[in-house]
Amino acid sequence: MTEETPGFEEKPDVPSDAASEDAAQAESADKAGSAPAGDVQDVALQAQLDQVRTALNERTTDLQRLQAEYQNYRRRVERDRVTVKEIAVANLLSELLPVLDDIGRARDHGELLGGFKSVGESLETVVAKLGLQQFGKEGEPFDPTIHEALMHSYAPDVTETTCVAILQPGYRIGERTIRPARVAVAEPQPGAQGAKSASDEEAKGAKGGKGAKGAKAADKESGGPDKG
Repeated sequence: MTEETPGFEEKPDVPSDAASEDAAQAESADKAGSAPAGDVQDVALQAQLDQVRTALNERTTDLQRLQAEYQNYRRRVERDRVTVKEIAVANLLSELLPVLDDIGRARDHGELLGGFKSVGESLETVVAKLGLQQFGKEGEPFDPTIHEALMHSYAPDVTETTCVAILQPGYRIGERTIRPARVAVAEPQPGAQGAKSASDEEAKGAKGGKGAKGAKAADKESGGPDKG
């Protein structure tokens, strides 16, 4: 008679093939459960990437706008700086114009001699380097934008309003006129054009009459004009 040991139960033997099938099923279940979680994570990452790209585009646009504004600011400052410089130089040279006029009158009268001549020429060289230009010549057409007429007369030998004398030369810096040229102007003599036209017609008529007289003399010498 055999005795059984209490507390121990015999377990049936499990085939190895059944264990492998259980493991495969468990693995497939794990994969099936983890697949949706991976898709959600990819969608979240794509959304974050889109947000970063949008923010980058906005920052890039802001940077481009700021750069354009800065370039416009630099151009405006440079333009204002040049304008202020031109105004300052023009104001300085305007104060020197009477001195330049005295130097010009002394030269015209032959009094620009010795040390005074050297000083005058040095001053003219300096103002020329600063951009000062003199204008105004006799015989040029009158332009009210750059000439100031102080004297007026009529002349038969002009066909338009003409500067016949420069009383004071004009000065400019670049396109800025500091002082217009003060001139004496002459206009065509009233009726001179009509008289000239009449004299031209008389001259033409005289030539035509002389031609007719010559033709008549030729006819007399040849026995008269041919008939028929």
